Amino acid sequence: MTATNIPHVPTVRSRSASPVSAVPAPGETAFRTRADEVYAQLKRDVADFILVPGDRFTENEISERLGVSRTPVRQALFRLQQEGFVEVLFRSGWRVLPFDFDQFEQLYDLRMVLETTAVHRLCEADRRVDRSLLEALADIWLVPAAQRSSDTAQVAQWDEAFHCSLVAAAGNAEMARVHGDVTDRIRIIRRLDFTQQPRIDATYDEHAKILKAVRANRGDQAAMLLRAHIETSQAEVRKITLHQVHLARHAGKTAPR
Repeated sequence: MTATNIPHVPTVRSRSASPVSAVPAPGETAFRTRADEVYAQLKRDVADFILVPGDRFTENEISERLGVSRTPVRQALFRLQQEGFVEVLFRSGWRVLPFDFDQFEQLYDLRMVLETTAVHRLCEADRRVDRSLLEALADIWLVPAAQRSSDTAQVAQWDEAFHCSLVAAAGNAEMARVHGDVTDRIRIIRRLDFTQQPRIDATYDEHAKILKAVRANRGDQAAMLLRAHIETSQAEVRKITLHQVHLARHAGKTAPR
């Protein structure tokens, strides 16, 4: 992420977090280093609005909050610096970089290419696809309105899984790997999209239409619906302000746990 004209934000101390655990989450490798754990936690902090653009912090603060030494913290921060999430400040710690909206535009364009290609492949009769993934999606998205979730965090996770599952079900591992990287890099923006109830309702409706078209092997219709769905989300990204980010952080702090 490169710097934009988003105004500077005063230092905000992150709320407390549990010490980093050496036990990997389900499906993750059992050989993750302590630096890997810190890296993963800091990326979650960004996605969960614990750390937002402009926040400044020191290695000692992160070390104390996560209950680890400074060495893995420094290693994790250098990795995040390479990925464009943070920058090191001369003799004054680190800063979360402002959003790079030009980069987000490019990532959304790439996402659209990958996902529309995937749904076309899902609808080709001669291809072997993972139907179990599609049926699992139906259990979430093809439900009566009364059974829809209103939990914004849950719906955000389900939304991400919906799009990743469409690509994974198409059977191209390299396509799924690239799509996973794109998903990782736009996660915070997508979660901001789910702070508004109308967007949640629209996501249920749009996902249902896409899924029905895929299950009926109507590739052109599925791709058209998916393109419109992603373009709507992309348009919402352009409206995001730093104020919205801080509102999301405040909501996260006051939400029951």
